[in-house]
Amino acid sequence: MTEPGPLALLFDVRLLDLSGARIAAWLAIEAQTRPTRAALAFRLLSVFVNWCDSQTEYAGLVPAGACKAQQVRDEMPSKNAKEGDSLQREQLAPWFDAVRGMSNIVQSAYLQALLLTGARRRELAALQWGDVDFKWLSMTIRDKVEGERTIPLCPYVAALLSGLPRRNEWVFSSPASESGQLSEPTPGHKRALCAAGLPDLTLHGLRRSFGSLAEWTETPAGVVAQIMGHKPSAIAEKHYRRRPLDLLRMWHIKIEVWILDQAGVAIVPAAPGLRAVSTA
Repeated sequence: MTEPGPLALLFDVRLLDLSGARIAAWLAIEAQTRPTRAALAFRLLSVFVNWCDSQTEYAGLVPAGACKAQQVRDEMPSKNAKEGDSLQREQLAPWFDAVRGMSNIVQSAYLQALLLTGARRRELAALQWGDVDFKWLSMTIRDKVEGERTIPLCPYVAALLSGLPRRNEWVFSSPASESGQLSEPTPGHKRALCAAGLPDLTLHGLRRSFGSLAEWTETPAGVVAQIMGHKPSAIAEKHYRRRPLDLLRMWHIKIEVWILDQAGVAIVPAAPGLRAVSTA
């Protein structure tokens, strides 16, 4: 079932009536049930208002300072990450048991790869077979920050991908999807979480989990950031330190092996041309 988007309540509001008070009242309603989406919708609304001010025919219609009014700031949802929206070490075993037991092997592989690569959900969903190099064990991900980035293809993820059906160009394909690629894995993930008795966890929470769990392996923060596609923060990271793939692979395999070991998952035998890694 579908539901109206966050901005639907403002659809019939005239630009002249889009005051700070009106926007604040709208935010108060939306933030009660979907604060993150409400915050995103407000940012889109603010961009739209700025665009109106830049157009001769619409300039001045929206009351000045409507999006910056104090009452609007008071109703803005917090930007803090959802508390607990990541897997803890002790939750890895039930999570893997439930996800590996899913009847849809494409969704199962996708969710496990999300956790083990730290990729953004749409980046990974857009992965094509031409982006995966089973010989040199690498994956090229279309990165929303850098344009694209190449990360290691670690043994367990490589085995997962090699076992997927090749229906079309998409690694995570779906015959039921109009585009041919996996479109909405969230319902399946929620069912797996329910079966495992785990609290709600978003797909972005799996990406967040990779970053937090990597700290147990003492992997350098810059390595984790480069794998995940985070913007470099320090001057040295930004201008001087781009690690080669083989160095990233050393640390990435260490992270993968540690996560699987905590989950009690044995490394599966490698597919032809792939290397296996022992959890010992």
